[in-house]
Amino acid sequence: MQILTYILITLAAIVGMEFMAWFTHKYVMHGPLWNWHEDHHKPHHHKDGFFEKNDLFFLVFAIPSAICYILGLSTAHFWLLFVGIGISIYGVIYFLIHDVYIHQRFKWFRQLDNRYSRAILRAHGAHHAKQTKEGCESFGLLVVDDKYFKKRSEWSKEEKAKA
Repeated sequence: MQILTYILITLAAIVGMEFMAWFTHKYVMHGPLWNWHEDHHKPHHHKDGFFEKNDLFFLVFAIPSAICYILGLSTAHFWLLFVGIGISIYGVIYFLIHDVYIHQRFKWFRQLDNRYSRAILRAHGAHHAKQTKEGCESFGLLVVDDKYFKKRSEWSKEEKAKA
């Protein structure tokens, strides 16, 4: 029974991280820490180097995970270890989808082609359509609005009809 509890804690941390990533992206990255995130919205040139200031957010999320590992292993609150594991798993998922698949920073896989992967690409493309702090949409990664499951031309028509 205890193993099931730890699995559920890990899964809850993964799901919770999607909300935390959305919240941090919308209110921190596009807010007071825009100066870290701004280069991620600009066109990239290989001469500028491999890393972006935006990559500092890896540390923003890695530090709480590390603290959970440390506290979970060194205190009576062993369950915190599984919160840390969940945060780490979300980090790996985020890296693989955002940095590898969407932005192709590593050429590991390019041929994902299903409704969900196309919706993620459309949502992220809509987010990056703006190079400014304001006016962006779609701040999450794994949870995307239903409109992105349709072809861009279809949801653009719907948006215009609403206006």
